[in-house]
Amino acid sequence: MDPLSDMIALLRPSAAVSKPIAGSGRWAVHYDAHDAPGFTIILSGEAWLTFDGKEPLRLAEGDFLLLPTTPAFSLASEPHIPGRPVTPSGEAVRHGDPDGTPDFMALGGSFAFERVNSPLLLSLLPERIHIAASEGRSTRFGRLTDLLAEECATDYPGKELIIQRMLEALLVEALRWRSLGNEAVPAGLLSGMQDPAIARALQAIHADVRASWTVAELASIAGMSRSAFSSRFGDVLGCAPIEYLMRWRMAIAKDALARGNKTLDRIAEEIGYESASAFSTAFRKRLGCPPGKFARDAA
Repeated sequence: MDPLSDMIALLRPSAAVSKPIAGSGRWAVHYDAHDAPGFTIILSGEAWLTFDGKEPLRLAEGDFLLLPTTPAFSLASEPHIPGRPVTPSGEAVRHGDPDGTPDFMALGGSFAFERVNSPLLLSLLPERIHIAASEGRSTRFGRLTDLLAEECATDYPGKELIIQRMLEALLVEALRWRSLGNEAVPAGLLSGMQDPAIARALQAIHADVRASWTVAELASIAGMSRSAFSSRFGDVLGCAPIEYLMRWRMAIAKDALARGNKTLDRIAEEIGYESASAFSTAFRKRLGCPPGKFARDAA
């Protein structure tokens, strides 16, 4: 698989909570920060999202917003309205006038990731990904959003399962949207995938994580001198090439230990260590505990 697919497969994302959000008339609510990646898809109407200390952001029909971490925020029918405190829940909610047809509809909720490697995702993304309908409407992303809105309006059997899977597909599309160069991204894997030379080196690492890669070998694959490659890799990934390799090996190891379905010998062999002992030493040095303790804690 390519590096982005590798990362997503390791994180095993799923839509943990998805619920309809409706509003009518004049309303405003405020949520405290919470430890979960949040999302909102505007199905009809518009609303204003305000993070503490920031200018309001207008969300209109067809917009998608992903928050890798969810800070405190207000959602309102108009900007600069004080919001009443509310607590996140998995139930459908309606704000403002409780009667009549709502003038605002959205699907909101949160994603879940494998916790042992969730920092991988957070380190790759900005504070928010906002894909406006005007940008995504004519793309695969826009078509997925339309299909999701259509599914939300039906009562077909299997509706909840379809919505879950569509949300997971939208998450991958949102990550790919960033990686395809639509907007500048912070240092990390998505930034590296935008650079053709660095992307070739990343693909080589992910294709054979067991290999004893050297900077010179990776530079040759990238078609660059060793020094130029090291400098550019550090700029776009935020770490040195061999450090990236070690981090990815440890991410694979942490996932295998948390799932508990492989021996230390097998994990060591799969990520390029000569023995379980060598792997355990490296793991303890990086994670601060032996693999066995990590596995027990994760379980």
